[in-house]
Amino acid sequence: MNNDLDLPDLLPARMVNEYAYCPRLAYIEWVQADFAHSADTLEGRFTHRTTADEEGDLPQEISETDHIHARSLWLSAPDEHLTARMDLLESDGSAVTPVDYKRGAVPDTPERSWEADRVQLAAQAIVLRANGYACSQGVLYYAASKTRVPIPMDDALLARTRALAAELRTVAASGRIPPPLADSPKCVRCSLAPICLPDETNLLAAHATAPDDGIRRILPARDDAIPLYVQEQGARISKSGETFQVRLKDAKLGEARIFETSHVALFGSVQITTQALQEMCARGIPLTLFSTGGWFYGIAHGMTHKNIELRLAQYHVAADPALSLSLASQMIAAKIENSRTLLMRNHPSPPADALAELARLADAARTAPALPTLLGIEGLAARTYFAAFHGMLKPRNDPQPQPDYTFDFNARNRRPPHDPINALLSYAYALLAKDLTIAALAVGFDPFLGFYHQPRYGRPALALDLMEEFRPIIADSVVLAVVNNAILTPADFLRRGPAVALKPTARKKLIQAYERRLDSLVTHTLFGYRISYRRVLEVQFRLLARLLAGEIPAYPAFRTR
Repeated sequence: MNNDLDLPDLLPARMVNEYAYCPRLAYIEWVQADFAHSADTLEGRFTHRTTADEEGDLPQEISETDHIHARSLWLSAPDEHLTARMDLLESDGSAVTPVDYKRGAVPDTPERSWEADRVQLAAQAIVLRANGYACSQGVLYYAASKTRVPIPMDDALLARTRALAAELRTVAASGRIPPPLADSPKCVRCSLAPICLPDETNLLAAHATAPDDGIRRILPARDDAIPLYVQEQGARISKSGETFQVRLKDAKLGEARIFETSHVALFGSVQITTQALQEMCARGIPLTLFSTGGWFYGIAHGMTHKNIELRLAQYHVAADPALSLSLASQMIAAKIENSRTLLMRNHPSPPADALAELARLADAARTAPALPTLLGIEGLAARTYFAAFHGMLKPRNDPQPQPDYTFDFNARNRRPPHDPINALLSYAYALLAKDLTIAALAVGFDPFLGFYHQPRYGRPALALDLMEEFRPIIADSVVLAVVNNAILTPADFLRRGPAVALKPTARKKLIQAYERRLDSLVTHTLFGYRISYRRVLEVQFRLLARLLAGEIPAYPAFRTR
């Protein structure tokens, strides 16, 4: 794609290091401004804790008698297009020596250092020289070995560093992300592997299929962080140290450790303190807002993801009816096929005519000539699917039957739902829309501009687009589980005129079942490895981003077996 971005004039020395290690890594971090921590990066941050605070002076002219010991020193060299923050700067006579801290051990190489580390140090030397300081060598301090490795600043190293810096600027200006490394061991420990998806992208770009044992699963199977749901009316969330505390008046209802919280969901009249909200914004923890009955009102979060390149591509595709239709067709075809699979799994005698019709409509969706036609196909498929939905509900023998609250299901209805099953479906869909909105924001998309659902005030259209393929296998599956396993009974619902609503205890049980479903592992049909449904949602948005970047030929919608 063409890059209309105005790139910074100054390239950080750390990005020269990243580019020498992996050009794609540098592009994702510098151009797309995307990053994720891992145990290694957090350990590296801990290693740099002694150099994080600015201290010590650096005179403009250094004499033989000066003793420089300056930490966290930031200098720039506009003519070299470089900027560098140096961990430590020492003096050696009238010359200065930058010291760069590294978390690992001294490498077993002839140079006793990695090239990426050497060029980062050389970039610092170039900046120092441009500011009038003599610098003939630098030092790499490998913390795991507690060893200083001197690095001479010879002409070859300086030339290599300038060449890499110029190359990175050229690649960034081109707007074309470098391809992933092929089956590289570097990817295994890279914190950006879940963002980059190297093996997945290479597989799809080559139009290949995964081997029988699948490709490498580099990304974690599950996300360690989990949501915090608060639906007790009148409750209040506050921050206390490293925890979010939930209180109702003077009573403590519970708490959640902040680093283990993926997002916070508030239902109805629940308050949150400014201190807690500021902490959430600082740590990238979204706040989602629902009505008491589960209507998804909106989301509050910190600064928008910096990957404007991705949003420009999203806007371009959304403005092109043909491109939007090609994406929407894949999503709706996957939804219809997943609906058909759910019927085959859960219906004791799945109606052959419904299965045949859904198969026909999935094929028709893939070749729909226009968006209105696709809308019609989806509507017909939904009617066919929901006409057979009641067959997936197991017969019940409740000890005290309540005719007004039976789990019979005749058709989909909403706003408001008229029976318990529709109330459960609406609530589950709201939870799923919330999670897909969060995933869209985390990847860098604008969740309010879709390719199938048209823009409407307050509606997360892109999240609803990707939600189509997951409605049956996540939301509908959860509803079937809570009903068929008697987790919910007719006594868990309230009748309000023609409408039916869930009682607070029922909402809690449904949320718990929904979270269990998201946390359950599933074999990815394309890649062969097992990851949680929650992780699948993120992967699908990452794959959509890879498509918009021109790296893969088509959007691989998620289809369950």
